[in-house]
Amino acid sequence: MDAKITLSFDAQIIETAKEYAYQQGISLSRLTEVLLRKVVAGNYRDIEDMPIADWVMQVSEGEVEYQTKAKKRKTMKDEYFNSKK
Repeated sequence: MDAKITLSFDAQIIETAKEYAYQQGISLSRLTEVLLRKVVAGNYRDIEDMPIADWVMQVSEGEVEYQTKAKKRKTMKDEYFNSKK
């Protein structure tokens, strides 16, 4: 059964990924599903070991850069309580 989610990416990456998916004969949704299946099925030590790093490098034609930052406790608390309103 399919379920929908919303993801946010850089606009240029989306266009490049759409073209890549088209060339592979699949939708961007299925391409994303395939990549996520590989990630969760594998036993990786960290994000750099995941096969998606190679794919992002190939599609973006540049260095892979992961942008993550921890949320502050107050921010998480505010988000939680705001979601309950």
